[in-house]
Amino acid sequence: MGEYRSNVAALIINKDGYLLVCERLLNPGAWQFPQGGVDEGESLEAAILREIEEEIGLKPKDYKIESSKGVYRYDFPPEAQNNKPPYKAGFVGQEQTYFLCQINEGVTKVNLMQEPREFRSAKWIRPNDFELAWLPDFKKKTYQKVMSDFFGVQLIVVS
Repeated sequence: MGEYRSNVAALIINKDGYLLVCERLLNPGAWQFPQGGVDEGESLEAAILREIEEEIGLKPKDYKIESSKGVYRYDFPPEAQNNKPPYKAGFVGQEQTYFLCQINEGVTKVNLMQEPREFRSAKWIRPNDFELAWLPDFKKKTYQKVMSDFFGVQLIVVS
């Protein structure tokens, strides 16, 4: 058994309970939450603050962390073992801690024009409108558990 890469992910909600999802720049139709790896020596909270700013331009003053849960773990699929970005090389999968963040009233936009750019678009959805079809198969069970744990939503795989 190999090592898992430490990762953080942000569930950002607005005052109406809508959840932010972002569409991957290089993978149209693939929607996910802002997320990323934890640097060596970095705390989980410092990592989520950094990732949110790096990926969608929100500063810590723009939102409040309400809670966190983890660890959620998934394995990279065998076909991805040789095609992983260098920062994921040597890992068999990821261990994620999710942070529920309440965006402050009056903060209405995220800025996807970050360098390097990760997302092509963003939208606010009701948590029960998240679609597992947006994800690669190896992430679906993790997202089902996260959505159940944070929002009481049961996501069903539709084929």
